[in-house]
Amino acid sequence: MSIFSFGEYKDGIPFKVLDERRMRASAGIMFLIGLIASINGFAYKRYEVIPITIGILVVNFLIGLFINPKYSPTVLIAWLFVRKQTKIPIGAVQKKFAWSLGLLLSSAIFVLSLFLQEDASYFEPVCMLCMICLFILYLETAFAICLGCKLYHFFIWAKILPKPKERPNCMGDSCEVKN
Repeated sequence: MSIFSFGEYKDGIPFKVLDERRMRASAGIMFLIGLIASINGFAYKRYEVIPITIGILVVNFLIGLFINPKYSPTVLIAWLFVRKQTKIPIGAVQKKFAWSLGLLLSSAIFVLSLFLQEDASYFEPVCMLCMICLFILYLETAFAICLGCKLYHFFIWAKILPKPKERPNCMGDSCEVKN
């Protein structure tokens, strides 16, 4: 088992997997962090909170993508909540794509939010990106719908991305790639 890996092989499954319960709980924690940032920034006009909270998410995604998701802070906290539940293996390849999109969105919010104190014209783009992130995290948390995973599947179907060596395995086989 490698420390630097996105997912791991388990129980004879021929592709790398992650624990769906842990990943969904992690999404819930990220949703809460994003909600805290949004409320502080947009309701209370405390813009200085946004780069701090979103910076936490950027670091979380960086650790998950470039080291291992099980060492990212939100996944570690999520483990505390779901450790006694039966694990549900989920394909890692599409979750890696989804986390890459999460890193891209949170990095954009982070960079734009650094300018909110000096220039309020950044308010609308930051607000829109935050709402998109919160919506995506809400879908993952509440309904087990991974929008990034759906996009990954669409990009393979549209031949924008090459077919992976490891097949994606979404909840309920909702993103099965046909041969």
